[in-house]
Amino acid sequence: MTVSGTTSSDGAAGRGHATAAGSRTAWTEAWDVLLASAPARRRGRVLQSALREAVRSGRLAAGTRLPSSRELAADLGVSRGLVTDAYEQLTAEGYLRSGHGSGTWVGDAVRAAAPAARDRAPHPPGARADFVPGAPDLSLFPRAAWGAAHRAVLARLPHRALGYPDPRGLPELRTALAALLTRRRGVVADPERLLVCSGVAQAMTLLGFALHRRGARTVGVEDPGSPENVAVLGSAGLRSVPLPVDSEGLVPGAAARAGVRAVVTTPAHQYPSGIAYSAARRTELLDWARSVDGFVLEDDYDGDFRYDRAPVGALQGLDPERVAYMGSVSKSMAPGLRIGWLLAPEELTEELVERKRTMDLGNPVLEQALLADFVEQGGYDRHLRRCRLAYQRRRDTLIAALDEHFPGTEVSGIAAGLHIIALLPGRYGPEARFLERAAAAGVALRSLAYHGTARPDDGRVRLVMGYAHQSPSDITRGVRLLAEAVGRG
Repeated sequence: MTVSGTTSSDGAAGRGHATAAGSRTAWTEAWDVLLASAPARRRGRVLQSALREAVRSGRLAAGTRLPSSRELAADLGVSRGLVTDAYEQLTAEGYLRSGHGSGTWVGDAVRAAAPAARDRAPHPPGARADFVPGAPDLSLFPRAAWGAAHRAVLARLPHRALGYPDPRGLPELRTALAALLTRRRGVVADPERLLVCSGVAQAMTLLGFALHRRGARTVGVEDPGSPENVAVLGSAGLRSVPLPVDSEGLVPGAAARAGVRAVVTTPAHQYPSGIAYSAARRTELLDWARSVDGFVLEDDYDGDFRYDRAPVGALQGLDPERVAYMGSVSKSMAPGLRIGWLLAPEELTEELVERKRTMDLGNPVLEQALLADFVEQGGYDRHLRRCRLAYQRRRDTLIAALDEHFPGTEVSGIAAGLHIIALLPGRYGPEARFLERAAAAGVALRSLAYHGTARPDDGRVRLVMGYAHQSPSDITRGVRLLAEAVGRG
């Protein structure tokens, strides 16, 4: 039997449509194999599924006339009643249509599905050298330790734990994270006020909704800062107001002049400038929050990675009622885990918990239990030590390569995190021409100007260069490639 492209001549029943006649085809042979391998009691469902998928995929186009139930039953070696039931079921669903005495046809309501799902995840640019900041080295993910924890946790997890979780997160994970953050980041961590989130983006979205409900329509953001924050806050109905940052932190009085009552900050390691807020600016920021009955939204995005000394403690430890503290494993382990946390001021906690519940009913239980075990057994600390040694070496390699190929380059910011700020000598400007030449050579770069509204008019090249995701040899090769592409200005 075949489905042909000939035109029927029997009037309204088939004018302009394909007809079915002839010998067996690939698709009926495929159904035959499926039916033969299926238990007798399931053959009707198998036939329905095969027909349905053939219509969805476009292999049976709209307007195609199907064989009669007698013909198809004989062709497939099944009962006519089985085929009749399949035709009736798919006609009821809208995949097929039929008329008395006119046969059965593929309906017009179905649109062929895309042949495959598209992947819209952000991927590396595929450049010859990639210095775009923000990514950790995913090859360092502790697969063996994580896999061992997975088996152990799954074996002992009680059945009831697989139900809907506490929207704040599993108690054991909140307890483990509270102890970890108190020890490593100096926060005031009450497990009852800690929410497990799908990364900092969800934590900030939750806070944005809470602020909006309290009448806020604007939020201050650091300038330069992360452009992603603007989009995240916008999804909660808030407009971002850029607040200038200098070498010590937010410029004094900037939040007050902007008239905002909440600001998003990265005080331990400002992104992207790389500075750490001075003690004076920390104090001023908290004084401002108290004076306007406002909040500081602290994003501690890479606070564990300090290479020259112990990391500066989180701002939240100074005033947990005015600072909402956010963090995640996206930089320390892998962003694909989608696990973060929010330590909320008491005033906001219940509202945030209820919003989290209605948003997603809680994060996946197994992954939470896995991270709790990983933290409690010391695996997280061991992983951080391994990453810190690797990233420190890569930072040193990048600075040395810049010194060799771009002598006179100034590297600013503290020795921390996953990126540096590189100010190249004036002879390499203007910046636009430099970036064009780099892109033409396949070198992916981000300028400091990408991250804010300030645009110095001195024509010099200011780069935000990520290094954590590259090997030392790739870093050296990439800087040499960049030097060859841009020449000496």
